[in-house]
Amino acid sequence: MIKAVVFDVGETLIDETRIWARWAERLGVSSFVLMGALGGMAALDRPHADAFELIKPGFDLDAEEAAWERDDPTGLRNHFDADDLYPDVREALGALRAAGYRVIIAGNQPKRAYDALVAMDLPADSVHTSEGWGVSKPEPEFFAKVAAVAGREPSEILYVGDRLDNDVLPAGRAGMRTALLRRGPWGYLHAARPEAADADVIVDDLHGVLPAARLLT
Repeated sequence: MIKAVVFDVGETLIDETRIWARWAERLGVSSFVLMGALGGMAALDRPHADAFELIKPGFDLDAEEAAWERDDPTGLRNHFDADDLYPDVREALGALRAAGYRVIIAGNQPKRAYDALVAMDLPADSVHTSEGWGVSKPEPEFFAKVAAVAGREPSEILYVGDRLDNDVLPAGRAGMRTALLRRGPWGYLHAARPEAADADVIVDDLHGVLPAARLLT
């Protein structure tokens, strides 16, 4: 039976729309142009950074992020806060905890994301980031860390995320049960792929996670 439910962050808990809109402004293009480029990268299984390279050949992501921080040291820039939380998050996570499940947040995020998530005081037992662990999805070591902090066997863990490549498939290989969330560009694209059948369940929002956890044995 499922004893712990673990959530990805970007486009699972956090709506990244405002982040990408700020990036578009920074790059000097419309949001439509950047969103279209990102959608193309998602469809081609290419990383986010390739969208920047498409728009600005020779783009140096690390240098641009550092320059942006110098230009706007107190702004959100490429980060998020409580205003970016999807509206179903608190209620869905709270319902899982009330039902007796251990609720954990663990995604590919920097330390600043950890601080932002903790500040939201979400109904979760713990929050973890790839930067804090020193390992990122889809590496097997990331999911070994997930199992360790959950304190459960992998088969007792349900991992929830919006991507096949970073979430569903590697979590499944680690022995976990998986829920693919149809949310965000990757979520919709990946749910339409044949590999989506490898997920134990596909949900349209986080309210579908509790019923799924109850059904999975």
